[in-house]
Amino acid sequence: MPAMAKNATFSSLPRLFLSFTILSILSLALYLFSSFPTPTILHPPSLSASASASAINVYVADLPRSLNYALLQRYWSSFSDSRLPSDHDHDHDHDHDHLSPHRTAAFPPYPDNPLIKQYSAEYWITSDLMTPPQHRATSFAKRVLDPSQADVVFVPFFATLSAEMQLGANRAAFRKKLGNEDYRRQRQVIQALKATHAWNRSGGRDHVFVLTDPVAMWHVKDEIAPAVLLVVDFGGWYRLDSKASNCTQSGVVPHLQVSVIKDVIVPYTHLLPRLDLSENKERDNLLYFKGAKHRHRGGLIREKLWDLLINEPGVIMEEGFPNATGREQSIKGMRASEFCLHPAGDTPTSCRLFDAIQSLCVPVIVSDNIELPFEGMVDYSEFSVFVAVSDALKPSWLVNHLKRFSKEQKDRFRQNMARVQPIFVYDNDQPGGIGPIPVDGAVNHIWKKVHQKLPMIKEAIIRERRKPPGVSVPRRCHCT
Repeated sequence: MPAMAKNATFSSLPRLFLSFTILSILSLALYLFSSFPTPTILHPPSLSASASASAINVYVADLPRSLNYALLQRYWSSFSDSRLPSDHDHDHDHDHDHLSPHRTAAFPPYPDNPLIKQYSAEYWITSDLMTPPQHRATSFAKRVLDPSQADVVFVPFFATLSAEMQLGANRAAFRKKLGNEDYRRQRQVIQALKATHAWNRSGGRDHVFVLTDPVAMWHVKDEIAPAVLLVVDFGGWYRLDSKASNCTQSGVVPHLQVSVIKDVIVPYTHLLPRLDLSENKERDNLLYFKGAKHRHRGGLIREKLWDLLINEPGVIMEEGFPNATGREQSIKGMRASEFCLHPAGDTPTSCRLFDAIQSLCVPVIVSDNIELPFEGMVDYSEFSVFVAVSDALKPSWLVNHLKRFSKEQKDRFRQNMARVQPIFVYDNDQPGGIGPIPVDGAVNHIWKKVHQKLPMIKEAIIRERRKPPGVSVPRRCHCT
């Protein structure tokens, strides 16, 4: 072998040995690493505790049918609403009443009467839970038949329908107990629940009531205050709380009555049909409002805004409610306007907000005390304009403010609104509401918000258990 070739061969040996050594070390390290469990990748905590959960376990309290679907059958067979000059639900030939399927259907539809329909969350939530298990794959709520296995107990009382039927039949008796059928039903619910082990083990703290009408279960609010209340806002509670509260600050709501800590804000049922973004057309009006001019309490702002805006160019102010003719006017007005005014009424919010969202009309919210559904899941500032009452009441301020929004900004508002439209929809297009619900609809979002409350519910129950007999906990206040 030539000397040069021999030296080259010998000089390459250290490099080969080094390469072999490195490969051996890497192989050993890979073997050792693979023999240990794969490490968990930690992510920042999300806003929602339910983000990784697949279901909430719900037990349905055992209440007689007379408190829900039979009450609905009674509505279709004999109810007449004295508040409406024309009741579309009952404007038919009475000679053919026996042909109406609503009177005997196991699961009748909810009323189209707009005074009642806007509060129909109780119907859709109950109907989902009544749906056979094989058709409930899309529901976040898993129904269990043993209360000991439940996260919460759902109370299937159509509290709003009960209250509205009393108001429509005999409003004068509503605040009384004698001759008040709604009060009788309320007491029936409370007596049935308090006789159960499920209620007594938690004091009702893990029970869920749907109280979408601000006056639903009005006579027994103190008794159900520790429970999880599904409400459209807190406006109907302020007057009641001001008498019972031991707080001195203004704007304070007793924690044991209503609070964002334990309760869930749910959307009204929208009364106008959904407008798809692809169907959106040129909008000629700047601002639109249709509703009652005269309101009470926080709603006094409506009359002041009305007087400020009625003569402004590009602003349409119409008085009325979206029933029959009014509904068609509202559809036309909202779809032809860039912005839709949402001032406080008797309570801080109304179904008008959700009609605007379905109409892709940018909501202008003038309601300082408003609470909104699904906050933390939805960022309303991405498709709504929030205005302080003090600013809105300055002459010409609101109109000038809205005119400053560019076409690009308004288009972005509408694109964001189109994305969230489905989460405010209850209807599942099934007869009687019985059947699969939309995965991204209102019912599932409500249960996900309830799921977020579970740690606080469990803590409250445990804290209550450790109290010595005869010791009372002073009423706590949650300052909003």
